[in-house]
Amino acid sequence: MSDAIDITAPVPGLVATVSVQAGAKVEEGDVLIVLHSMKMEIPIPAEGPGTVAEVLVEEGQEIDTGAVIARLTAL
Repeated sequence: MSDAIDITAPVPGLVATVSVQAGAKVEEGDVLIVLHSMKMEIPIPAEGPGTVAEVLVEEGQEIDTGAVIARLTAL
């Protein structure tokens, strides 16, 4: 059985880009979401290979540190 991996925001910010959708296969390091925070773009990568189970944010949404932004199913 596969384990779920929660991808969380390392900083508060604005979701600038959502690069994946549910069902997408990703490899470690693939950029899932880009945040804008403190005038910087912060790419949020996959922490390992898997399938995107769900994306919990949308472009333009403000999020807090630690917010779960996506959930992966590990391979």
